[in-house]
Amino acid sequence: MGEAIIAGLLKSGVAQAGQIVASDPVEARRKLLTDRHGVAATASNAEAVRGADIVILAVKPQIMGAALGEFRSALSAETLVISIAAGTPMATIREGLNPNQPLVRVMPNTPAAVGMGMSVWTKTDNVTAAQAEWTMDILKAIGEEVAVPNEHYIDMGTAVNGSGPGFVFLFIEAMIDAAVQLGIARTTAEKLVIQTVRGSAEMAAQSGVHPAILKNQVTSPGGTTAAGLHALEAGAFRAIVADAVRAAYERSVALGK
Repeated sequence: MGEAIIAGLLKSGVAQAGQIVASDPVEARRKLLTDRHGVAATASNAEAVRGADIVILAVKPQIMGAALGEFRSALSAETLVISIAAGTPMATIREGLNPNQPLVRVMPNTPAAVGMGMSVWTKTDNVTAAQAEWTMDILKAIGEEVAVPNEHYIDMGTAVNGSGPGFVFLFIEAMIDAAVQLGIARTTAEKLVIQTVRGSAEMAAQSGVHPAILKNQVTSPGGTTAAGLHALEAGAFRAIVADAVRAAYERSVALGK
């Protein structure tokens, strides 16, 4: 995800390679980032944040404490810190840095890797208007963004946009397998399903019409879509989706504790 953000910033022109310093403990990753994107790379977190206007924390939650400890003394009290670590509350990050550190917490998702991400974010009260604008610019470089009032909504976002790609990929996989079962070659089935999902999502985004209306427009009385929708409803499709989102939300809340 960190590399996806770097690539998005460079591609959009929000930042230049000379303005970015990446930190990674693995030498091969540092070389790859430098060769692929032209950015500076270091093994020292303290070196990476020194003098920075913005620091993006793209680390696993379980190593957050150690990472914060490595660069706390090198971080300016005015530097904006943006965390994309799942399940790590802002209070935990502030405890590891500075109680008054300007802080943004973001829940992005994996489609950011292709510039089609969806990010939900919130901020502490001392984040300036300029810093909020910087945050939006960064997130728009990898897709779309939505600001929410507090962290409670981040857990909700985790269940929808954060975990959502996994649910969609499962649906795509199931559709492909069903097409193969009918007798369609797998490569053809993959193309049919992926473009159908892509096109449907784009149609929903561009039309501004409620999905229920779009669904009704493709459903002829007594037709094939009606038969398929009946089977989905009989299998409690809506309830299963709701259960999946609820389970992801509850897990996000639990991780935050």
